[in-house]
Amino acid sequence: MTALLPPDSGPTLASLGFIEPHALLLTQPAPGQRLFKIMKAEHLVSSIEGGYLHFNRVDAYADFPLADAHDGAEMPLDQPTNQAASFEKAPGFTLSDYYARSRARTYACCFSLENSPHMWGHYGLGSAMGQVGLEFDLEKLRQRLNGALSGEAALMCGDIRCRQIFSINYGEVAYVDRATHRGNLDRAANPIQYAYLKDRSYHEERELRVSLSALGMGRLVLADGREIQFPTSLQFGFNFREAFADGTISQILTAPETDEASLVDALCRFGIGCAR
Repeated sequence: MTALLPPDSGPTLASLGFIEPHALLLTQPAPGQRLFKIMKAEHLVSSIEGGYLHFNRVDAYADFPLADAHDGAEMPLDQPTNQAASFEKAPGFTLSDYYARSRARTYACCFSLENSPHMWGHYGLGSAMGQVGLEFDLEKLRQRLNGALSGEAALMCGDIRCRQIFSINYGEVAYVDRATHRGNLDRAANPIQYAYLKDRSYHEERELRVSLSALGMGRLVLADGREIQFPTSLQFGFNFREAFADGTISQILTAPETDEASLVDALCRFGIGCAR
């Protein structure tokens, strides 16, 4: 069992995650939208073998040239107001603290709305097997992921089974000038809104992201009192073979330098054919 310890009270049960609770706050793509994910071929093989989609914690992007160190962070011009606002029963805990904690509990799996030269030129590089691209049907992907969280889903903390505390959302990233944009002009921003804002220098990515986010208030602890440590990445259970079979993934794209023979051999081990 996971427990939530707010700043001003004793232990209570942690809030369970919800399915698309913030859909109205986010920009939704048009019906029929296709998504593209460019990656190293080895990473695709590992994901198929392990049966997962990879989600990165949004405050932990740092290991590739286009990594956004400010991903999910509050806007610079919002900070003075956010730092001056605190909670009535927890005066030492500011809105900025809340946003930072929410950011450290938010994960993203990123896709592009376009199969663009920009994405092939910047992602999945440095691979011995070469690059691959997956084309997804967004609605089928949404149904598959939402369905996985609608049943008896659980969060595994090591070998400990916990309550499923992550809410899932989908939306297009909005590109703004971080130096001048304000997210809290009319009212305090919802933390999820910061997770879908990026500087306009990234606009060529045309990103659609799927986010998993946990409540940013209080300490999340296990039943034995140990505080949950949020790792820099999560693995979301995903059956690639089923996804290919039902059209959630419609095709695999390759680059001229991709070692297609090795890729096909690897896919055949999992009963997946390579459509190009």
